[in-house]
Amino acid sequence: MSDELVLVRKGAYHDSVTLMRVSRALSDLPGVESAMVAMATELNVSILREMGFSLPEAAPGDLVIAVRGRDTKASAAEAERQLTAFHPPAAPSGQPPLTTGSAARTPADLVLVSTPGEYAFFEALDAVHAGLPVMIFSDGVGLDRERRLKELAETRDVLVMGPDCGTASIAGVGLGFANVLSPGPVGVVAASGTGAQQVTSLLDWAGVGVSHVLGVGGRDLSAEVGGLSTLRALRMLDEDPATELIVLISKPPAPQVARVVREAVAGLATPVVEALLGAGAPDLTEATEQVLRALHRPVPEWPSWPGSARDAQKKTIKGVYSGGTLNVEAAMIAGPGDFVDYGDDVYTRGRAHPMIDPTLRAEAIAHAGATDVVLMDVVLGHGADPDPAASLAHAVARTPATVVIALIGTPGDPQDLRRQAAAFREAGAAVFTSNAQAARHARSLL
Repeated sequence: MSDELVLVRKGAYHDSVTLMRVSRALSDLPGVESAMVAMATELNVSILREMGFSLPEAAPGDLVIAVRGRDTKASAAEAERQLTAFHPPAAPSGQPPLTTGSAARTPADLVLVSTPGEYAFFEALDAVHAGLPVMIFSDGVGLDRERRLKELAETRDVLVMGPDCGTASIAGVGLGFANVLSPGPVGVVAASGTGAQQVTSLLDWAGVGVSHVLGVGGRDLSAEVGGLSTLRALRMLDEDPATELIVLISKPPAPQVARVVREAVAGLATPVVEALLGAGAPDLTEATEQVLRALHRPVPEWPSWPGSARDAQKKTIKGVYSGGTLNVEAAMIAGPGDFVDYGDDVYTRGRAHPMIDPTLRAEAIAHAGATDVVLMDVVLGHGADPDPAASLAHAVARTPATVVIALIGTPGDPQDLRRQAAAFREAGAAVFTSNAQAARHARSLL
């Protein structure tokens, strides 16, 4: 007979990646029917209630351990043990720095901020005041604060990457979600993490490496922010002797900001290829091909693996994306449909990014119908799910919908791209390394 246990730990914060791992471990225990360990954010509370758990009063800063099955007390104790095991060891030299400001007084080249959004601004502010470049992985930072940070960074001659900067690579060192890339002549300025991953992965397939990938945050080219970090990053790469060509990547920018950026590009010594999505503009694959031609490199045939077509007449495309720019690109190419970016702030408050935690997307696939085409991305690389096919291929195999996957990654990524492609293909999906080609294929199925 199954039992239910819900525990609330007041003020016991743990990051979403740790909580996802503990939730998975509990779900795999013998006798456990369902389990979730999460911060009591509005989204997580609603998911727990949908799972049938009765919750006591809890605030977003409280930890919830919910288990249903046999011997729930033992399962909850295992959750506590694993949470304790995930705590980092004490610094060998004694008390570690308690603030970004004090840490910045030790030798450092860059600050990476990954805290809840309401605190990220102040940590980044300390970094900029200390004269250090900062990558803000966190989302949830207001536009006015982003603008203030970047204006201050101009006076301190440092670069602010972010907020919501998911991907960067500095001289071959990947930060955030990062693919395994070879060194090479192409520098990237990206107001898009997954957009940068798509372009650099395709370049890798073509045998072309990168010097640096400078993420600037998805809102940098908005009217409110004005492209401040983009302009600085372009200048930095223009002065870099290892960079022979620059690619500028973004979702559709504000028109007035695009004009300012193009004026700045005209004054650079290094050639720039634009990959700014929008009406009449090239998609990310076409922009990559422009880069290859500019470097006098051949354009290869981008790898793909056909899936098994399902017989029903298809009527609707459902975009189930983890990357915002890839979602926008797919919607522009595939045409009308229901497209959701599960990496948006509303879905990531209090839980891991969908490139790590497949739960919400697996549920969306499960709810698709026989007349649907599910179009989705699976992004590989360091920081992402170590085996996304293990998490998602079962959902792909069971859905009555036809599934088309844009598999973003390189052969050097730890997940083994070809093994991932084979697993998804065996589950019935068509797999493409180009998101644009995946979107065109999905459209052709209607």
